[in-house]
Amino acid sequence: MQGIYPLTMLFSIITFTLAGVLTPGPNNIMLLSSGLTFGYKRTIPHILGIVLGFTFMVICVGIGVGVVFKMFPFVFTILKYLGISYLLWMAWHIASSKGGIDAKKSSANKPFSFLQAAIFQWVNPKAWVMAITVTATFTTSKEHAFVQVLLISFICLLCGIIATNSWTLGGVYIKKFIKNRLHVRVFNITMATLIVASMLPFIFE
Repeated sequence: MQGIYPLTMLFSIITFTLAGVLTPGPNNIMLLSSGLTFGYKRTIPHILGIVLGFTFMVICVGIGVGVVFKMFPFVFTILKYLGISYLLWMAWHIASSKGGIDAKKSSANKPFSFLQAAIFQWVNPKAWVMAITVTATFTTSKEHAFVQVLLISFICLLCGIIATNSWTLGGVYIKKFIKNRLHVRVFNITMATLIVASMLPFIFE
């Protein structure tokens, strides 16, 4: 391991990744809302979609997909606006959800699926920026580049598990203080607003 990364570099990767995945963003805000609205068990596919979708993205970026953005910047612009559009749809979905207190009884309200969450990573500007940054910053050796990318991806996987579960369980905990459907609606509308707000830096950059 020392030949691939010194311990100080590993610590830097872990610190950087944890800071990125634990801070508020579209994924975490949606998980917080889903944890409250649908509970932990029904949010598991959403969690797995984010964790595995992002990890796979990091691997792809690390082995060369990120080069496409350098050669064809318009591709990133297209993905950015596709992501923003999809994000607005997700925000509307959350804001209009009537689930919460009796979400299990309502078949009309469903948490995001594994596929929805995984696909969103590929049109999420924040996910792309983080994937490109972490691989570009910490892939430091041509000789060990592939192994380094795999190690970075594994760290992203572990940190993602910590972050997604923390935010989901946070929503489950908050549910203890929300006693009726109106409170759930207000909470979900607030979360939807925060999701949209989290994309403003990418819209106006």
